[in-house]
Amino acid sequence: MRGQWVETGLGAVVLAAAASFLIYALSAGAIHTKAHGYDLTARFGQVGALAPGADVRVAGVKVGTVSAVTLDSKTFMAITRMTMDPTVKLPADSTAKVTSDGLLGGSHIAIEPGGAQGDMKPGDEFQNTQGAVDLFGLIGQFIRPQSPAASSAPAAAAPAASPAPAADPYGVPASNGGH
Repeated sequence: MRGQWVETGLGAVVLAAAASFLIYALSAGAIHTKAHGYDLTARFGQVGALAPGADVRVAGVKVGTVSAVTLDSKTFMAITRMTMDPTVKLPADSTAKVTSDGLLGGSHIAIEPGGAQGDMKPGDEFQNTQGAVDLFGLIGQFIRPQSPAASSAPAAAAPAASPAPAADPYGVPASNGGH
């Protein structure tokens, strides 16, 4: 009987700890810019693993959140909508890049501010973008390079080479005659 109470108490402690971690993650990790922020748009040829809820960062500091990633059916480019912190004013010629958090991590948008005098307005679109880089594809190309000449030319039979005379393990060349 006592063991059941111990298990029930331990289960309650685990649930309380999980709830506190959830509350902390929701309150500390989110910038509440949806109601008060402004929206910007960017078009990318490749977004990789970028998903709604991903960070938008300037100099590594979170300044917004990706709110939607959709496909333009005419250009087949990914349209990314992001909600920005209203206190951050970006120059009009800023660049948006999709970058990864690590080899196996998620993706986020890194913004490099430009030098223009005017700022981006709500609803503006980034004119300078750089899509995600496929790291595993690049590694695969490096490991197994495909040269056009090697893949299209048939393999020719190489003439058999005559065996070279064996060398002594101590560096003394072998002779053809006796001792």
